Amino acid sequence: MEYRTIIVTNVTLQTAYITHPACLKHAMESFHPESPARLHAIQDQLIASGLYDLLDQHEAPRATREQLARVHDPDYLDSVEASAPAQGLVYLDPDTAMNPYTLEAALRASGAVVLATDLVLNRQVANAFCAVRPPGHHATRDRSMGFCIFNNVAVGVAHAMAAHGLQRVAIADFDVHHGNGTEDIFKHEPRVMLCSTFQHPFYPHCGADSGNDHIINVPLPAGTASAGFREAVQARWLPALEAFQPEMLFISAGFDAHREDDMAGLALVEADYTWVTQELKTLAEKYAHGRIVSVLEGGYALDALGRSVAAHIKVLCS
Repeated sequence: MEYRTIIVTNVTLQTAYITHPACLKHAMESFHPESPARLHAIQDQLIASGLYDLLDQHEAPRATREQLARVHDPDYLDSVEASAPAQGLVYLDPDTAMNPYTLEAALRASGAVVLATDLVLNRQVANAFCAVRPPGHHATRDRSMGFCIFNNVAVGVAHAMAAHGLQRVAIADFDVHHGNGTEDIFKHEPRVMLCSTFQHPFYPHCGADSGNDHIINVPLPAGTASAGFREAVQARWLPALEAFQPEMLFISAGFDAHREDDMAGLALVEADYTWVTQELKTLAEKYAHGRIVSVLEGGYALDALGRSVAAHIKVLCS
């Protein structure tokens, strides 16, 4: 009798959902919009929509110093660690404070993206969403900014290149604010393409006059709605990404450009997040074997945030 080994290759991979309880313990002033309620709103909507049970759920590990030091100066890492309070709040900048749990949350937030990168590149999952806070895309090499301490998406991108040998990695950032920290970190790194739409003029008051062949900044005036956003993506992002042919795609997924979010002045709706996610997924399937890691950035109108993240994840799961 002849025995043969049968290799099954048509296994359907899930979308990973990565978070950690520490991300709920990081809290600033009671009025601060970057609050633990953001993660509750996302999970509640995922459960209500039936998506939550479809996800491959993971707890985020801590990012190591080696992983953080790929994108942040050692002196800055020392300063953040030394600033962590035993009680109360310590402000790193006018917008960003640490409580006794913040350092752990920030380490887990960056660690989530490292784990997501490994899971996706090892083909253990199809793609991943990191439900983490504090967010990251304003954090530069050597300073905190805009609620951000470590640049989570940058940590993941650097890990993909250093640990997995990728040579072309793209970041799509549709947060309402320019990802100035991500640009700062990768502005001289041609292996990384950053495509960013953002309201301008607006915090952090830069981006419109910067950029280069691999930094594709698309400032949008206040009031821009679906048509203007989609035109910007089709005209500026997609041709650049097609030419770059990324081996992996990261998303800085901020949902504060939603029309219900009064932190800013753009007017997107859930259908726009569905659309842009599908466009990015199609491109990733063409060039990157579908490899996507999405990382939560902004989004402060809780109901709109929950609905928008659910719309985003629904496409990733499909």
